[in-house]
Amino acid sequence: MRSLRFASAEALVSHPQVALQSLDSVAYNLYPLLFKAGYLLERAEVVRALLGRWPLEEFRLGALLGPSADHEADLRDRACRACLEACVRGLAEHVLQGGGRRRLQLADLTGVQDVQVQQCPCGRALGRWGRTELLARTCCELQASPQAARRPVKVLTDLFVTEGNFQVVVQALGPAGPAPLQVHCLSFRADSLGPDQLLQVLRLTGPSDLRRLQVVHNVRLHAGHVQQLLAQVRFPRLASLTLPAKAFDAPPGCTPVTDGEDPLLTSIAWELSQMTQLTELSVAFSTLTGKIQRLLGPLRTPLRVLDLANCSLNHADLAFLADGAHAAHLEVLDLSGHSLVHLFPSTFSKLLGRGARTLRSLTLEECGIEDSHVSMLAVALGPCHQLQELRLLGNPLSGLALRRLFRALCDLPWLRLVEFPVPKDCYPEGSAYPQDELAMSRYDQQKYDAIAEGLRRVLVRAGRDDIQVCTPVFGSFDPDIQETSSELGAFLLQAFRTALENFSRALKQME
Repeated sequence: MRSLRFASAEALVSHPQVALQSLDSVAYNLYPLLFKAGYLLERAEVVRALLGRWPLEEFRLGALLGPSADHEADLRDRACRACLEACVRGLAEHVLQGGGRRRLQLADLTGVQDVQVQQCPCGRALGRWGRTELLARTCCELQASPQAARRPVKVLTDLFVTEGNFQVVVQALGPAGPAPLQVHCLSFRADSLGPDQLLQVLRLTGPSDLRRLQVVHNVRLHAGHVQQLLAQVRFPRLASLTLPAKAFDAPPGCTPVTDGEDPLLTSIAWELSQMTQLTELSVAFSTLTGKIQRLLGPLRTPLRVLDLANCSLNHADLAFLADGAHAAHLEVLDLSGHSLVHLFPSTFSKLLGRGARTLRSLTLEECGIEDSHVSMLAVALGPCHQLQELRLLGNPLSGLALRRLFRALCDLPWLRLVEFPVPKDCYPEGSAYPQDELAMSRYDQQKYDAIAEGLRRVLVRAGRDDIQVCTPVFGSFDPDIQETSSELGAFLLQAFRTALENFSRALKQME
């Protein structure tokens, strides 16, 4: 639904020339309405002009695009390139204005969601990396402008920094002179950076404001780097931390720990304990065998999100999770890559039982769950009445076993998504698990379609057609990887070349 006020705003912005001529006579409290109408209709020139003349003290993009009494549609999933570029250009024009006309003090550019299919008319998205580069280049242009206003505007944003935009971001965050736009980062994602680059840019971001830090994929860190980062750059308000694969490996040349003590891990755990707002931790693909209690024990706040996929956990690790304070607060849990049901059935069941009141999302990919484990898994999941998402890709389950499991899942009232594996019936007999990508993709499509249809019928007969089921063989859509795929590919190619050169050099030395 839309109000008469919003319909009037649409009518005005649909005629850009008339709208531009009328802005000076429009009441200040109508600017937010005109902005959403301009964004909806993709009138970039109107959006830019509105920001250039914004008469209020605050501009909050996410709030303006969200549902309202005048227009209930949610536009936050429209990362429209034309409109977002217009926002930043309009903001630049605003700070170049002189004196009394300017009231804007805060511009919050967060709240836009990156999705796979854009709903805006142009269909062209500006992802997080592109928004980062656009804002950074705009900041640099303003820093060099002699017309820049003396009173700066505080800008809240999410940054995505890679090798490709590192230099311009550093220049924007650490200007030599006055900064008309003062950037404050709430969420930071880093990829394909060196450890020194990561440390440099994080020191400039204003870490006291940072709420979410994601260091992913091609940032090569070891435990020494992680300890240095957390010790030298304080993150007092950090709520979410993601570290890349092998982040807890010992530094090269470090003497192996023999007495069970690990000074680096102890120091990292202490630094994490000082983050009193930390509730989300992802350390997937790090070897943490026997180290979970030492890492998570000192934390002062219980975790709501925990990703321990492929961390080589042992029974002591799982027992700590099942008995510890975090279990009763977990909402999102990923234990992929561990033979939980086979090696630790009772401890795993206890963990799910303790988390049953809060657990909303559970990922158990490549956990070696076989047909003989389905009954036990169904019993363990039984108390999890808050569960909304269950992911089971990569487990060697037959179509018959999946039908039994789906019948049990129908009793979970809030369940809305199940990602199930390609049934092993669809692969050649004797196929090995876990599978590589090539083997995973070679399955009988007709058999799969028939089994999948049978599973959907199980749900329909139980009145649970509200549960979405799918098999994303190659993983879910990641907008950040999609946006920077070319750069990441080049980075990986260069890393491969460097490895070959080092290998060749070592062979020549041996000769």
